[in-house]
Amino acid sequence: MARLADYFVVVGYDFEKRGVSEGQGRILQRFPEKDWEDNPFPQGIELFCQPSGWQLVAERLPASFFVAVLTDINSERHYCACFTFWEFVDPQLQRAEPCEADEDETPREVQTSHLYAPKSLVLVSRLDHTEVFRNCLSLIYTVHVDGLSVPLETVIGNLLTCIIPIAGGSQINESPVCSLNLVPLNLTCDWLLGCFQPDQEGREECSRTITLGAGDRQVIQTPINESLPVSGCSVAQLFRQLGIVNVLYLFCAALTEHKILFLSRSYQRLTDACRALLAIMFPLKYSFTYVPILPGKLLEVLSTPTPFIIGVNSTFRSETQELLDVVIADLDGGTVTIPECVHISLLPEPLLQYTQTALSTVLDPDLQVADHAFPPSSIQSSSLKIQDKEIRAVFLWIFAQLFQGYRWCLHIIRIHPEPVIRFHKAAFLGQRAQTEDDFLMKVLDGMAFARFVSERGPPYRSTDLFDDLIANQVERIRQEEVFPHKVMNHIKELAEHLFKNENPYPAVAMHKVHRPAESPQNCPAHASASFPHLDEVTVQLFIDHAHAKLRSAPPVVKAELKSMVPSGPHLADFVERNGNVLANSARRLEVVRNCITYVFDNKMLEAKKLMPAVLRALKGRAARVCLTQELNQHVQQNRAVLDDQQFEYIIRMMNCTLQDCSHMDEHGIAAALLPLVTAFCRKLGAGITQFAYSCVQEHSVWTTMQFWEAMFYSDVQNHIRALYLETEEGTMEGLSGAGKSALELASEQRRIWPTLSKEAQQERVQKEESTVFSQAIHYANRMSYLLLPLDTSKNRLLRHTGLGDGESVSNSYVTNSIAGSMAESYDTESGFEDAETSDVANYVVRFINRFVDKVCNESGVTNEHLKALHTMIPDIVQMHIETLDAVHRESKRLPPIQKPKLLRPTLLQGEELVMDGMRVHLIPDGREEVMGVMGGPPLLPAEGAVFLTSYRIIFKGTPTDPLVGEQVVTRSFPIAALTKEKRISVTLPMDQFIQEGLQLRSCTFQLMKVAFDEEVASDLAEVFRKNVHKLRYPQHVQGTFAFTVGQATRLVVEQKSKDKNQSLKTLSKNLVKTAKRTIGRQHVTRKKYTPPTWENRSSLQSEMDEDEISVCEEPDQSSLTMSSTIRSSDRQTMSNVVERACCRDYQRLGLGTLSNSLTRSKNEPFRISTANRMYTMCRSYPGLLIVPQSIPDSTIQRISRCYRQSRFPVVCWRNSRTKALLLRSAGLHAKGVVGFFKSPNAPSAGVGPSQADSTSLEQEKYLQAIVSSMPSYSEATGRNTLSGYSSSHTSSSDLSDKLRQPKIGALMRQVMGGKEDIPGTFSRGVLGQKARVVSLTPPRVLGKTGHSPRGKWGSIRGSGRLSVYNPDVGNRLAGKESPQPNGGPADTYFLRQQRAYLYIIGDKAQLRGGKQDSFQQWEVVPIEVCDVRQVKNSFKKLMKACVPSSASPEPNMTFHRCLEESDWMGLLHRVLQVSVLVVELLDSGSSVMVSLEDGWDVTTQIVSLVQLLSDPYYRTFDGFRLLVEKEWLSFGHRFSHRSAQTVAGQNSGFTPIFLQFLDCVHQIHLQFPMEFEFSQHYLKFLAYHYVSNRFRTFLLDSDYERIELGVLYEEKGERKNTTVCKSVWDYIERLTKKTPIFYNYMFAPEDEEVLKPYSFISNLKVWDFYTEETLAEGPPFDWELVRGRAEHVAEETGERADSVAPRSQRRIVWPCYDDCSKVLPDAITKLLQDLQALEAELGQVSEKWKETWDRIKTTQRNEPKLDSRPSFSSSLLMSSNLSHQRRSQSVYLQESRVCSSINLALDCEASATSTPAAGRTRTSTSTLYSQFQSTESENRSFEGILYKKGALLKPWKQRWFVLDKTKHQLRYYDSRQDKECKGVIELAEVESVVPGTPTMGAPKNIEEKAFFDLKTTKRVYNFCAENGLHAQLWVDSIQSCLSDA
Repeated sequence: MARLADYFVVVGYDFEKRGVSEGQGRILQRFPEKDWEDNPFPQGIELFCQPSGWQLVAERLPASFFVAVLTDINSERHYCACFTFWEFVDPQLQRAEPCEADEDETPREVQTSHLYAPKSLVLVSRLDHTEVFRNCLSLIYTVHVDGLSVPLETVIGNLLTCIIPIAGGSQINESPVCSLNLVPLNLTCDWLLGCFQPDQEGREECSRTITLGAGDRQVIQTPINESLPVSGCSVAQLFRQLGIVNVLYLFCAALTEHKILFLSRSYQRLTDACRALLAIMFPLKYSFTYVPILPGKLLEVLSTPTPFIIGVNSTFRSETQELLDVVIADLDGGTVTIPECVHISLLPEPLLQYTQTALSTVLDPDLQVADHAFPPSSIQSSSLKIQDKEIRAVFLWIFAQLFQGYRWCLHIIRIHPEPVIRFHKAAFLGQRAQTEDDFLMKVLDGMAFARFVSERGPPYRSTDLFDDLIANQVERIRQEEVFPHKVMNHIKELAEHLFKNENPYPAVAMHKVHRPAESPQNCPAHASASFPHLDEVTVQLFIDHAHAKLRSAPPVVKAELKSMVPSGPHLADFVERNGNVLANSARRLEVVRNCITYVFDNKMLEAKKLMPAVLRALKGRAARVCLTQELNQHVQQNRAVLDDQQFEYIIRMMNCTLQDCSHMDEHGIAAALLPLVTAFCRKLGAGITQFAYSCVQEHSVWTTMQFWEAMFYSDVQNHIRALYLETEEGTMEGLSGAGKSALELASEQRRIWPTLSKEAQQERVQKEESTVFSQAIHYANRMSYLLLPLDTSKNRLLRHTGLGDGESVSNSYVTNSIAGSMAESYDTESGFEDAETSDVANYVVRFINRFVDKVCNESGVTNEHLKALHTMIPDIVQMHIETLDAVHRESKRLPPIQKPKLLRPTLLQGEELVMDGMRVHLIPDGREEVMGVMGGPPLLPAEGAVFLTSYRIIFKGTPTDPLVGEQVVTRSFPIAALTKEKRISVTLPMDQFIQEGLQLRSCTFQLMKVAFDEEVASDLAEVFRKNVHKLRYPQHVQGTFAFTVGQATRLVVEQKSKDKNQSLKTLSKNLVKTAKRTIGRQHVTRKKYTPPTWENRSSLQSEMDEDEISVCEEPDQSSLTMSSTIRSSDRQTMSNVVERACCRDYQRLGLGTLSNSLTRSKNEPFRISTANRMYTMCRSYPGLLIVPQSIPDSTIQRISRCYRQSRFPVVCWRNSRTKALLLRSAGLHAKGVVGFFKSPNAPSAGVGPSQADSTSLEQEKYLQAIVSSMPSYSEATGRNTLSGYSSSHTSSSDLSDKLRQPKIGALMRQVMGGKEDIPGTFSRGVLGQKARVVSLTPPRVLGKTGHSPRGKWGSIRGSGRLSVYNPDVGNRLAGKESPQPNGGPADTYFLRQQRAYLYIIGDKAQLRGGKQDSFQQWEVVPIEVCDVRQVKNSFKKLMKACVPSSASPEPNMTFHRCLEESDWMGLLHRVLQVSVLVVELLDSGSSVMVSLEDGWDVTTQIVSLVQLLSDPYYRTFDGFRLLVEKEWLSFGHRFSHRSAQTVAGQNSGFTPIFLQFLDCVHQIHLQFPMEFEFSQHYLKFLAYHYVSNRFRTFLLDSDYERIELGVLYEEKGERKNTTVCKSVWDYIERLTKKTPIFYNYMFAPEDEEVLKPYSFISNLKVWDFYTEETLAEGPPFDWELVRGRAEHVAEETGERADSVAPRSQRRIVWPCYDDCSKVLPDAITKLLQDLQALEAELGQVSEKWKETWDRIKTTQRNEPKLDSRPSFSSSLLMSSNLSHQRRSQSVYLQESRVCSSINLALDCEASATSTPAAGRTRTSTSTLYSQFQSTESENRSFEGILYKKGALLKPWKQRWFVLDKTKHQLRYYDSRQDKECKGVIELAEVESVVPGTPTMGAPKNIEEKAFFDLKTTKRVYNFCAENGLHAQLWVDSIQSCLSDA
């Protein structure tokens, strides 16, 4: 029983505090004045009466009512029903009251008008009866307003003394019905006493009603079961306001503990909405802040960090806008706003879908029949109250599904004196297979669920509707969930229960409550008196009497119906049906069972075969559970003692099972394995046994406190169950009790507990505590088993080394749950990494102590027992450590596991082992091919050994997967290619755990991740690392393998013994001495280091690498000029220099000869200068250079200073057709021309003004001399005037040049980009003549200048003006109109039409101008080039994309995404784009000078590619070799520096400039496969060996260094060892004689073919050199190794073939394992191999393949064409006219990776940029078959001469006809030699072939039988053959073609 109302309060406006701030309320009266003992008076009621603030108003407002909820410190809720009305404020009170408020707030008019103040009547109760409170307060107000005869004190007294039951449906009114008005005053007290003792009849009469004594009467319906919430209509109202989806979001937000805020203008609606949300959360109870109505003054509460459900008036909406983590529900607007930072987990599918369906059916019953053809006439919609209960029933149904089976996961730890229950969350989620469900995880972790477990966990208590649902109706729910109508029936049943609970007597609804006679607001302002002051004594008298009576009355004891709570069906019953089990899981389980059986039956071979399949199967949960069950059975059969091999296999399976578990599921599997790891063991020696736990410690589950707690509670529950099962007496009872669960037993014990004697109770408590205590000791032992490592001295309990290493795959790390206090305190105590045994012991002791404290406190263990435990734990740990020491000692003595035999690698001749094989495991990297992901067993991990030789790092071994165990895995790469080495920590799921490892990455795209075997000592691994480092970075280039090959592996710097090549040594020494003498004659100064300016900062590295000696003065002319008096020692040098590649190429191009100045032919425009013969002018240039004839060597010396590294412009190639020149140089030096242009009159340090001027002029003359040497220039003008030059040039320009102009413009636009940052340029032009820097960005005319007069060059002092950027040049190149400053028409025409004779390609970033020529004979094209840093970074990303070290954790980081991010393709595109531009310019007759960076990186790439594209010679073997030797080696590309070949270059890193060039060549090769003599393999071979250091070719940085070391000419001398090639070219030459591996069979070049490839990224392909892998033999670029291995394999297979039965010829090809080009050779290679094999069999001398090939090609070319016989032979493959493979054709079919596009408009600018043109003249056509030339034999089925009659009125003509079966055509030509087809008859259109008759004009003297007609669908053709026989042949041939079709 409880009071209906605890307090009645009258709250009014506080006039005393008016004006101080906002208005305030104050409590005028409260009853009772003293607090109840059991229920203190809640503070702050006055705030909640007016939540929006206390204010006076000018107009009376209607009375209002709402219920606010206050929560006290004990979490008790107080319902405050507030009835507010407005009273007239006495004007006198207004005047008397001083106005302290601001004048603005209270104007004078308001003061004089009527004012109304609010007054609230408040009822405070612990019960929630909103309507009863509304009626009671309304009655009090009515009594006051209408002046009823009942005293207010009576009504209030009756209200405060009304006692009602809390629940049970009984409304017996214990309070009297009193009225003081009906009794004479002198009898009042007696009457009152009589009122408190009514007779029995009166009690019966008022049992269902209450009355307050004012003629009122009302029924109170209390709920039958108080645990079910009362909602009225609030839930239905909430759904109507917000809708289904919004309320579901709020529901899930409340369950997952988010902050929820309701907004509404109505206070009562706020309360109802909050009540509704709590009602649908049943059976969970909300445990956080709950304030349905929050006063405005307390809005700061919304900033609390804890979750809440709060309601706020809409007037405060603006204050809620800043809340970033609050879900806001607007009840009036019907919206729910969820902030971006808040993620609400929704119900799991399909439950969410079922819920939405059920709710929509409840709220809209018409929905189900909306589509019916014959809908029912009317569907009775439920009333709002019924609908409310139906909605709640849906949510009850949801919770029944969410929590089904929860009682099976309750652990009862103690039954007496009070039940202690814990919920096993991991088991609950694991058994339901919902470990990944975010919503359920959060709900189970929440406080509401914790309260749910504590309240509903006890097994013996009163039950309610939810318990019944969980216990008895789960099966029904599961069966009906997919049938909506059945679900609705169930929901209606539940709704009925809920409605009955809330309305036990729905028929009794009698209410009689007075309302005010008229509306108060209609009364005059002063008519209604204010609420009177009540008499406290009278009210208190009522209360005291009632209180006294209650004390004297016997207590009303309501029998509480307690019973055993049923648990419902077991979780496993429905999980098996819902679990997504794989279709083949039964087979997997069978494999697991078989393997375990084989192990225990000692059939180890069978078990070994099954082991890989078992390890794969154990990734599934079913297989893991099966494993634990099977092992458990063997333990029960006493088969737990194993031998060594059995033990190893069981351990391996256990480790795999634990390792592959998910985070939550791991607890279930680990729980099942925990008893097993302490059972399985093996005997090590006398009395020493090793248990399985010592080998399965590497899993994080053992370090998770939650796991140990759950296991402990589970075991305690089992033991307590056993304890009470034993106490049951009698066998029958024992048998019946055996099937009881622990909860059922606990329920029974709780039932009989009150009946037991004190002694019996005490005994049970002690027994339970002893059980818990003994389990705590047991678990202390278990934990020490699994936490103490076998070798306590080796490492700490939990390795921290693997934690920070991203490469590690180990999962042995400290989880967050324990890495807290203990790990920190442990670190602070020990203070160092290597922990001693005692440290490990301390660590474990602290961990176990924490565990024991927690579980014992929760289980109610006494302090004495707890202290005893703390004393025992260190002893337990120490004892176990001692046992482990013995086990560890014995385990070391075990014979080692039989490991695979180490395989020895094949070595090259001269290659020596530096370190013998160390046993390692090759770990899989991120490439999927070898991992088995693409299908097939995984090749990696593999077990073998790593070898370090003087040349390579080699791994050789076998895969650990037995299915491919017979294969040999080889991975190797040259040491010189190593780019990165780092240590890694690895754990393998194998027989043993490997810790240390190395990751080695090479620039040949190999990645070697090796983990050292446990037998490899750590110091040996360190020695290996040091040796690798030493060999990778030798002190000097002579320490590389190319120099040390065949010698000892020590580094050889100088050989003292006599050398056979003594003359060469002397020569090189003399050369260097001469150079040093020459330098010695000059003033030698030290360079003073000055910080570089920003424009040449990228050249800083190269400048610092230069020698410290610099030449500051003009060297002595006598030592530098080539004269007839060359010293004899130097003449030999010169003869060698002349034989170099450069000179051979210059002579081939006709670029000059080496002759004396006296005898030099004046007609030759160029000469070979010997100015650099001693490498004093430029060390990185070759000794002989091509310079203009007219420039003396002394001038060259001065010019070279203007360029960086003294690399001045020299000619390197000339176009044989246009005679245009290609020049190369470095960028302009900071101290060069630019400096003079910037400050022409300022004297520069060390150089006089006159010298500066002369150098600048000489540079101009040099460029002018180059221009003058061009035939087009000399033809154009005999005198140097603009008019003559322009007119002759434009008149001589041909049509092709005009057509090509827009193409070059478009190319320029692409190459130069669209950036506007053109650097300012400086010039000394006459009268401000503009410097001509080409830029193709949108032009801006920066200023006007005067007209430029024509004339000769002025002096540099002539004008020092700054020039402005000239916009005309770019427009002119792009073929656009441009404004001319002077407006002259003639100049405009000339400037736009003519093209410069020389274009200088310069770097935009460093180009600050160059001296330009007034007559526009050269122009500067600024482009952006990629610097070295860009290439380096791009290459690193490319390597990581192609050879990732591990699989990417991010799913979107695919190979193509990583490739895109590397920007490697973008860099190739830029280089190719610039190269194609230069080719176009050269082809159009303009010369080009490439002047970029230091002239040895990008410059070399571009000039090499330009020559390759322009000159077919460079696409042959000899030509390509000559190109590389000339442009890369002689012109000083820094191979050593860029490849970091020595210690000096170690910090600079690897920069693959040459590899980038080879990739560009590869891209061109793909697009033009018939233009190259060499194959793709040739390019890969060079890419591999230019970094391998096997050959000396690519060592050192320049010819000067090679001469100094004596290696430049040594190949010409006598070789010591003919088998060791020092030059890569010699090696290729030898190899080409033996095998066609480098030859391209499709090589069929066209004369003078100029290639113009596509350069767009979409046209570029990833080079397979980067991605291919050959694990069978390693990289296939060391031919001797590959050939030797092949012979070895052949011998083995031959031996095997003899011994076994005949085998199939079919062979499996494994793309990532085999070398596909070898295993599957192309047809021609196969034929040549077969030919060689046959010759060997016949004993003939094998002919060289090249001779065979050339002979066949010659035969095929000369093979006569037969007129009528079809010819089809192998010549198909070898035809030199395979035009369909050629890019030069306009139309091209896409096949064999070569593609093109239809080019129909070569002269348009757009197509010029996107279409590759492979020649100068093209014919465009749209006929598909035009690609096949008519002379090809394979397209001629029958051919000959026929006469054909022309169409309508045309004569007969003799034609050459070709019948083509391939294309199904009859074509005709003018003659047999004609290649252009005149017409085609499609055979598909032919209807018949019939004999014909001669017609008019037919050939004479021919018999009639020779005529025949061909009828097609369009017309009839008349033919005439030479005779009847030929005619018959033609008819038969055509007929056969038709029939074949």
